[in-house]
Amino acid sequence: MLGNALIGLREGLEASLVVSILVAFLIRTDRRRELPKVWAGVAFAVLVSVGVTLGLTLAEQALTFEASETLGGSLSIVAVGFVTWMIFWMRSNARAMKADLEGRLEAAIRMGPIAVVVMATLAVGREGLETAVFFFAAAQAAGETVRPLVGFLIGIALAVLVAYAIYRGAMRINLAKFFTVTGFFLIFVAAGILAYGVHDLQEAGILPGLTTLAFDVSAAIPPDSWYGTLLKGVLNFSPQTTVLEAVVWCLYVAVVLTLFLLPQRTRSTTVAAA
Repeated sequence: MLGNALIGLREGLEASLVVSILVAFLIRTDRRRELPKVWAGVAFAVLVSVGVTLGLTLAEQALTFEASETLGGSLSIVAVGFVTWMIFWMRSNARAMKADLEGRLEAAIRMGPIAVVVMATLAVGREGLETAVFFFAAAQAAGETVRPLVGFLIGIALAVLVAYAIYRGAMRINLAKFFTVTGFFLIFVAAGILAYGVHDLQEAGILPGLTTLAFDVSAAIPPDSWYGTLLKGVLNFSPQTTVLEAVVWCLYVAVVLTLFLLPQRTRSTTVAAA
């Protein structure tokens, strides 16, 4: 649940900051009449995200076991791609996000009301669709819906509160450091999701090695123990891990963490604290 809360916090804060930037720009430029269009776009993005989540869940329930495992494994890998892209994009582009969003909103206002709604929908919808895929992958990995949902809702609620406090001037945080720290931990969360996706594809018969274990520590770390549940919820750790899962996990962490820790040529160390 903690891993899901972290993803919800990260995605929710990105989406909340986008909304805050758009709203603040309209208020600052005395264009409050455009606010209902922006909120309409935000509402539509949320509805689409919820619809995608429900659609994936219903589709998965109607599939055979092999097809369900194939869908779950494939979407887990897609979710890892989203997480990885999000980590590096925000680290490199957070500094320019405000100017980019304001420029796009300015252009949309000149084009007309529909363009404003579409712009707001697309700006918020990206995070919403990513969250929908993350949630589906997390629910598949956990084998249930309640705890992943609670984790995501907690993270999103915290993100909205933080973004509102920033918007009202009641809180100042260094967003560059925030995205760097959360990005570091998300690399390990994403590695666990990737390993689980590989396991799903092994169960579907697409990838080999389902019975070839790298280790089995289920006696020391029972899956139903509190620490086994904690490791599963945060890192998607499995006490019985196949060789292919272990190799994929290690390769992902080694490559992505190395790239993440490399110094940037233009490092975003002066992101506005809002």
